Amino acid sequence: MAEMTHALNATNLADILERVLDKGIVIAGDIKIQIADVDLLTIKIRLLVASVDKAMEMGINWWQEDSFLSSKAREKELMEQQEALDARLEKLETLNKPL
Repeated sequence: MAEMTHALNATNLADILERVLDKGIVIAGDIKIQIADVDLLTIKIRLLVASVDKAMEMGINWWQEDSFLSSKAREKELMEQQEALDARLEKLETLNKPL
């Protein structure tokens, strides 16, 4: 009987996780440290738990632009760096041409 309860609990947990990922959930909070009405530190914490599809549906796709998480973004970043270096090299070569 204990095994059936465990299986039911696992199914319920899977259902809850599926619903959370499908609908999304936002947890928000602020931490503020003040002394004599002077703000010393403010930390805003926002956590979104959702599936990738749901996040993209909401317009959230920052991971696609992060070069540490996306090979396409990394390739784009490297191409931009290469173009900047080529432009600098061309400028230096132009400045160093003999008259």
